[in-house]
Amino acid sequence: MYLIFDTETTGLPKRWDAPITDTNNWPRCIQIAWQLHDDMGKLIEHQDYLVKPEGFNIPYDAERIHGISTELAEAEGISLAEVLEKFNISLAKAKFIVGQNLGFDVNIMGCEFHRMGVESPMASMPVLDTCTEVTASLLQLPGGRGGKFKLPTLTELHSYLFKRPFAEAHNATADVEATTRCFLELIRREVFTKEELDVPASYFQDFQNRNPREIELIGLQHINLKEASDKIRQQFGEKQATTVSKATLSENKKVLIDADFVHLHNHTQFSVLQSTISIAALVKAAAQQKMPAVAMTDHANLMGAFHFVRDILAHNKSVAAKNKAAVENGEEPTEVAMKPIVGCEFFVCEDHKDKSRKDNGYQIVLLAKTKKGYHNLAKMSSIAYTEGFYYVPRIDKKVIQEYKEDIIVLSGNLYGEIPNKVLNLGENQAEEALLWWKNEFQDDFYIEVMRHNQEDENRVNTALIALARKHEVKVVATNNTFYIDKENANAHDILLCVRDGEKQTTPIGRGRGYRYGLPNQEYYFKSGDEMKQLFGDLPEAISNIAEIVDKIEIYDLARDVLLPKFEIPAEFLVPEDEVDGGKRGENKYLRYLTFEGAKNRYAEITPEVQERLDFELMTIENSGYPGYFLIVQDFIAEARNMGVSVGPGRGSAAGSVVAYCLKITNIDPLKYNLLFERFLNPDRVSLPDIDIDFDDEGRSSVMDYVIRKYGSKQVAQIITYGKMATKSAIRDTARVLDLPLFEADKIAKLIPGMMPSKWNLARFLNEDDALIKKTVRPEEYDKIKELIALAGGTDLGGETIQQAKVLEGNLRNTGIHACGVIITPDDITNFVPVSTAKDSDLYVTQFDNSVVESAGLLKMDFLGLKTLTLIKDTVKLVKYRTGIELNPDEFPIDDLKTYELFQRGETVGIFQYESPGMQKYMKELKPTVFPDLIAMNALYRPGPIAYIPSFIKRKNGEEPIEYDLADCEELLKDTYGITVYQEQVMLLSQKLADFSKGDADVLRKAMGKKMIDVLAKMEPKFIEQAMAKGHAKDKLEKIWNDWKAFAEYAFNKSHSTCYAWIAYQTAYLKANYPAEYMAAVLSNNMSDIKQVSFFMEECKRMGLQVLGPDVNESFYKFTVNDDYAVRFGMGAIKGVGSGAVATIVENRKDGKYKSIFDLTKRIDLRAANKKALENLALAGGFDSFEGTTRAQYFHDDGDGITFYEKAMRYGAKFQENENSSQVSLFGESSDVQIAEPVVPPCEDWSTMEKLAKEKEVVGIYISGHPLDDYKFEMKYFCNAKLEALKHLEQFVGKTLSFGGIINNVQHRVAKNGKGWASFSLEGYDESYEFRIFGEEYLKFRHFLIQNNFTYMRVLVKEGWADKETGKKGEPRLQFTLIQYLQDVLPSFAKKLVLLLNINDIQTDFIQQLNQLFQENKGDNTVTFEIMELEKITKIIETTAEIAETDEEVFVEETDSEDADVPLMEAQKISTATEVEEINVVTKLSMPSRKLKVKISNELLLELEKRQINFKLN
Repeated sequence: MYLIFDTETTGLPKRWDAPITDTNNWPRCIQIAWQLHDDMGKLIEHQDYLVKPEGFNIPYDAERIHGISTELAEAEGISLAEVLEKFNISLAKAKFIVGQNLGFDVNIMGCEFHRMGVESPMASMPVLDTCTEVTASLLQLPGGRGGKFKLPTLTELHSYLFKRPFAEAHNATADVEATTRCFLELIRREVFTKEELDVPASYFQDFQNRNPREIELIGLQHINLKEASDKIRQQFGEKQATTVSKATLSENKKVLIDADFVHLHNHTQFSVLQSTISIAALVKAAAQQKMPAVAMTDHANLMGAFHFVRDILAHNKSVAAKNKAAVENGEEPTEVAMKPIVGCEFFVCEDHKDKSRKDNGYQIVLLAKTKKGYHNLAKMSSIAYTEGFYYVPRIDKKVIQEYKEDIIVLSGNLYGEIPNKVLNLGENQAEEALLWWKNEFQDDFYIEVMRHNQEDENRVNTALIALARKHEVKVVATNNTFYIDKENANAHDILLCVRDGEKQTTPIGRGRGYRYGLPNQEYYFKSGDEMKQLFGDLPEAISNIAEIVDKIEIYDLARDVLLPKFEIPAEFLVPEDEVDGGKRGENKYLRYLTFEGAKNRYAEITPEVQERLDFELMTIENSGYPGYFLIVQDFIAEARNMGVSVGPGRGSAAGSVVAYCLKITNIDPLKYNLLFERFLNPDRVSLPDIDIDFDDEGRSSVMDYVIRKYGSKQVAQIITYGKMATKSAIRDTARVLDLPLFEADKIAKLIPGMMPSKWNLARFLNEDDALIKKTVRPEEYDKIKELIALAGGTDLGGETIQQAKVLEGNLRNTGIHACGVIITPDDITNFVPVSTAKDSDLYVTQFDNSVVESAGLLKMDFLGLKTLTLIKDTVKLVKYRTGIELNPDEFPIDDLKTYELFQRGETVGIFQYESPGMQKYMKELKPTVFPDLIAMNALYRPGPIAYIPSFIKRKNGEEPIEYDLADCEELLKDTYGITVYQEQVMLLSQKLADFSKGDADVLRKAMGKKMIDVLAKMEPKFIEQAMAKGHAKDKLEKIWNDWKAFAEYAFNKSHSTCYAWIAYQTAYLKANYPAEYMAAVLSNNMSDIKQVSFFMEECKRMGLQVLGPDVNESFYKFTVNDDYAVRFGMGAIKGVGSGAVATIVENRKDGKYKSIFDLTKRIDLRAANKKALENLALAGGFDSFEGTTRAQYFHDDGDGITFYEKAMRYGAKFQENENSSQVSLFGESSDVQIAEPVVPPCEDWSTMEKLAKEKEVVGIYISGHPLDDYKFEMKYFCNAKLEALKHLEQFVGKTLSFGGIINNVQHRVAKNGKGWASFSLEGYDESYEFRIFGEEYLKFRHFLIQNNFTYMRVLVKEGWADKETGKKGEPRLQFTLIQYLQDVLPSFAKKLVLLLNINDIQTDFIQQLNQLFQENKGDNTVTFEIMELEKITKIIETTAEIAETDEEVFVEETDSEDADVPLMEAQKISTATEVEEINVVTKLSMPSRKLKVKISNELLLELEKRQINFKLN
């Protein structure tokens, strides 16, 4: 007998793996139906019962599925005991229990039997299921887990077996009937096996005889349960809330007129990719509504808290000012101050440390009443990330109990615990939950009621209000906002799709094939009136909000920086410090260290040094931050101990003599006139800020030291917020809206590459034309016009731009600040909330760089500077080769070779001086002293660059050096009378007008930032005080005005001096140890192969040989060999890791490797694997083994094993024998000789093949360039480089010719059946991808072969015009010729022209030339051009183009006037220079009548060798 049964329940279990004894986990059965059939499929009985809900009700989400309401079950159900009894009787008759996905039903019924304490045979009965891997493979529906077929639903199985769907009724009776039909049909088709059914083999034949046709339905009548439920509700008159009379509503309205509504549940962009509201927009919206408060409740984090509180306090400040002004004018004050309510919507799960199963928990809103409450939120948020993160950051109720002080709880949205239990588990469980929260939080617990016009919400609200009234909990109205205006609902929906990687066309819902989305457009920041309208029948939901707002205290999150405690030696401790928290001991210790250091730094401590140190120490003492210097001094000393290179300093800290004595910096401020007050103003207390450069390899070890010293709970990294930039907003939106990729690309390319500051997409679309034109470059202006036109369109492209406008600037992800580190006096979570990041073991602050210091945290910048690694590597290479121990800090500052290098402008690879513009100025300036380099470093920036020509002329004596006042000379002498540095302005104001040091710093800042009002106050002071010292007024006014014009460009001399010193060190090494220096440069750019080839060119120019890798000489990095050539580093070869290099280098110490066998015998073949050796061979690493070519290593004798693999096997066998060399009976070891494999003879590869393989494994050609053989063809017959194709518009109507190597050829067929191809052409240092169609393709296709040397000519034609707009598209190419590069000279070289100087024509010269021509006879004519020359000198006006440099922009945290200093956009500057010109006095052209030669590569090479100038045609 088969018993087929099915149940309907109150929902789904929380855990599917829980035992049936866990009665809280398993839902209740509310309907059960079964059919009993005999073994031939005949129906014996069928039953169907509703179960009376005793002590529970049926939640809405379950009713939505099966339609059984609590009322219906109560009216028509029978008791559970009776159902179980009847079910047990039927079970006793059956042999098998059967069902669709029966495991669930068995558990449900098993748990019900357990609840009632009834014994049942069910658990031990064999189960037959219609939903298994077997039926899955029968239907073969895609989409299962792990690439398997998905398990079929009852509907799918029914459709497959009977070719007609069965509407899954979610009515147990109907489901049982369909399941039975499917089950019996599966027996008939023998899908179940005889073993499963426990029957003899003849059973199936009997069953088929009894049921010859496919099984039919029995034809039971099914009740529509939903209709029955609705009907019963009407009879009961539905326990609906009685409709509120109009009179009551209008009364409520009056009551609410004075009540303020406040939004208590708002998400900002910091709920990453879930809200489009920025903090500024939230504050602005609340201010416009004149709300007395507003809350910020992001998911699990408090990232926005600081900005939020700061913005509201700033708003309140302006409100107070406006109201004060209004009162003074006799008007009523109208503005409203706001309270910031910091909150957080936490994911509260059962156990936040349990990561064995997914449990995202319930979403509960917590609000902070006071600063103590805020710190509790911060603690909970930190715990959520650091301990509870599993899919989402989670906490549990235990955490809440620990940190519940000063917290208000709101019950949350539909995912909150109480509403969710109403929907899914039933009202009893919801009530239990409510009692827990009420018990914990008493009057600080509120029920949140939302009205977004959704059915599920309406049902929940009825229950929530009833529960709230029953237990006297107050209700409050909220709206769970995710966007400000209703119009932004669509953009917000797109944002959710970006988050989940979905298309917007995917329907919203749960499960496969659906996506997450909000159900309607009501989640916007509604006005107070709209909310009052919604809650007209529930006025207390509005009026209770005031009670919450009254509980909130306003507090500020900004505070002074707290330093971690620095342990000082006992003898410096001062007892009074313990009492009043003073810093006497630290000051004393700092003073001691400073003067100890001063003894090393200065031969004698002169009064000048003494006075400066006293002044600095006093200022530091007044600032209250001596500990800062001690902390920095400590880890820098440790860094030097560990052998990490430390930079000489950066920024204004280099102006401190104390820092110099403590070895924090390495430049003597007294020597270069660097000022301490530029770093710490004595008149205003502020935290000093010292940024430190370490070599980029040692940086992490310094950080490790800091973590060890202060403890990992006190050290954190700083978060960064990744914003959606304009282009990414467009691409993301396009992906979601399904705009084709090429169209998205087209739109994104219309956005300017560098967005002008304070501009964004929205502003471009709304701003007036004239202003846009002024802001962007002309070519960008046309693109923006096109963008504006597209945005106005009604098509998908237009919509993409409009929606991207809303999403732009949204927070997209979070990262870690590259160099910032936070150190706190105590556990960091006591000060700020933290989170975690996947690529860091440290905590990461939730506040970003812009606010961590304001929030009271000490921030250190540990910067990695590649140049320091470079200097360190060069020093190592010099020591390795010569044994000389160089100390970069002691390089002589007057080294002649170094200045000559600068004068020649050979500064490629020199820190900060390598751009073409800088090289040009160096040649003109011809620097001779270090101050020249400092000045150029400061001047070569946008703005001051205009002063460079004058600076150069004054230095070279071509322009007089004038000083406005004789007193200026001392300070301006170094810069030839030009004010270059801020320090000069500061010192002059002190010298001329007796300004104090503090005033001088204020003046500098005011000039740099153009603070007009401050300058207006200072000008009369300057002029009066300077006149009192006897200076003339007109001169003083001129000086002041010059300063005003130039001071905004003046640069920080401290920074320039430090970086000029690093530059000098690199130049000194390049001038004196060129090979070692270039090897280090190459090593430090190993990861960027383009840079490697650029620096290899520089080596070529310097006459240094760069040799390919070699296992007998190379190390991991580039090195210098005994012949003073640079040797390629093996680390630059793909697939050769540091392990492989280490074993090769280590075993080489016993002598060079003689052959591949010798190598494989000696090295560790686990570290140097097959791939490593293969790529080494391809890159030429084995070329030093004589008698073996690269091709031989890859030859196989038909057995499929290449020679290098055989060599590896030989090596492995040899090592195995060595290790186990058996000792014979008589004690001597038996040497078993293994024969070396034979080197297979084979043809070597062609040069091209060799080079192509080198490029494959290294990324560049090492031993040459394939086009070297064709240099004359390239020089005389190619009129353009491939770069030109990037700017086709300049060449319309012109023919361009190129040479190169063909790559990546792909022949395709278009939809119309015609062939076309794409291929790329590679020149010397660039490549370009072409497409060729139509006739041209048919004509030239046979040239398109991989690695073919090709010459081509193309005609650039105007683009096709758009039919609708008439606008021309991009220019297009017409291929007029493609041929082999080898055939160019014979085809196109017609005439050889020799250019001879009359002084060179001697008898033996003529004889040599004649002999050369005799050897190369042919059909081409020769012409001699003979010239007489003279030299003249003249002055010309030149225009310099300054390219962008790669220098990192120097930004000083304390002074943002230096912040927007990009180093050089391309700018044109005109200057006058002297040049020597060679003039032709007379010139004779004589074509030879008889002489005919064959123009070939050989002939041209010979002419070149003899230094004879020539041209072709």
